[in-house]
Amino acid sequence: MAKSLSLFTAVLMLSLAGAAGAQHPVLDMLASKVIQKYQQSTCEQLWEARGKPKSDEEQRMINFLKTDPQMRTEFINRVAGPVVNKMFECGLVP
Repeated sequence: MAKSLSLFTAVLMLSLAGAAGAQHPVLDMLASKVIQKYQQSTCEQLWEARGKPKSDEEQRMINFLKTDPQMRTEFINRVAGPVVNKMFECGLVP
């Protein structure tokens, strides 16, 4: 999984640098990957992962989203519903 995340991060960074217009295929791919992770993970897996440090690739993506408010908003709009629903089911949010 770390190798695929590294490759994905590299592709994302290159694609985001050249992204134009309202279409963001790499952002679509990132959002899909995050949603899929939450939908396929058990509650126990999510609880265990909650306290662990982020990988370098994940941290780079977080930093990128922190520096680009438009992309961050788009990303959050895409993943918020499915992720928060799973977190609610698992007791990770009140």
